[in-house]
Amino acid sequence: MLNLHRLLLLHEFRLRGTVAAVAEALSYSPSTVSQQLAILEREAGIRLFVPVGRRLQLTPAGEQLADRAAELLALQDQIQDELRDGSAQVTGTIRLSALQSTIHTVIPMALAVLEQDHPRLRVELFQLPPEQALFELAGRRFDLVVAEQYPGRTRHLQPDFDYEPLCDDPMRVAVPAGSPASSLAELRDAVWVMEPLGTAARDWAVQQCRAAGFEPDVRYQTDDLGAHRLLIQSGLACGILPGLFLGSRAEGVTQLNLADNPERRVFTTARKTSVNTPALVACREALRRAIAQLDAGD
Repeated sequence: MLNLHRLLLLHEFRLRGTVAAVAEALSYSPSTVSQQLAILEREAGIRLFVPVGRRLQLTPAGEQLADRAAELLALQDQIQDELRDGSAQVTGTIRLSALQSTIHTVIPMALAVLEQDHPRLRVELFQLPPEQALFELAGRRFDLVVAEQYPGRTRHLQPDFDYEPLCDDPMRVAVPAGSPASSLAELRDAVWVMEPLGTAARDWAVQQCRAAGFEPDVRYQTDDLGAHRLLIQSGLACGILPGLFLGSRAEGVTQLNLADNPERRVFTTARKTSVNTPALVACREALRRAIAQLDAGD
C-alpha cells in the first residue's frame, strides 16, 4: 500500500527538483527524504527515479505517480472540508503568507477580527516575496497567500488556484518632504531606493522611470519597505511605494501621483481544493473587513 506522506514527498520532489530542496522546505534531513523516497519506490514496485549526474530525475512512471499524488492530496483537502461542514466552529490552523505592505496595515486588523470572532482558529503568519509565496502555496507550505499584480503585468495563473481580488492600491512616487519635485520626470537626477532585482515591484518601478525618460540611479535596494520610507524621510532617496503602505499622510514624505494614476491589484489566492474550508473562508472575510475599515478611516 502506498503511504500518503511519502506521496507528499514525491509531489514536493517534482515541484522543487532536488532532495535537498524538499528537505529544506519540510524541515527534514536530506537522508530522511532520500530514505522515504526509496521506500516509496519499493512500495510502488517500479523504478520512479533515475540518477542524472549527482541528481535524481523522475522516470515516466515517477511522473505518472506524482500526478496521482497531487490528485490524492487534493482529495484529502476535500475530505477534510466535508468533515468540517458538520461543525459550526472555525478551528484548525491557517498558514498565511502576506505582502509586507499588508502586514503593516491590513493583516493586524484582520488578525484582531479573527481573534475576536474565531478564538479557536490559529493563524501562522509569514512574510515572503509573492513569487516565492505562490510557489510555496503549490507546495502546500501555505494555505492562503496575499499577493500583488502590477498594471500592465500578468502573473502565471495556476489552474489549481482560486484568485479573489482584495483591493486596488494606488502606486505613488514618494519623495522627502520639502522636495521641489512635482512629477516623476523631475526626478531623473535623484537617488532611488527600490526592491531587489528580479522582483515584480522592481521591474515595474524601473519601467515607470523609463517611460518618464530616464534610467533611475538605484543606489539602495531592499525588500524592507520600512527601510524605503526611512531613507526617503531622511532625504537620502526617493521611491515608488504603494498607497496602502504609505497611508494618506506619511510623516516626512511627500507623495506625487504617477501618470494615469496606476493601481496594483492586491489579491488573495488559495488552492481550489481548500477554498471552501470554514477557516479559509473566515480569513478571507476578515481581510475584506479590514480593507473596508481602512477605507472608512481615510
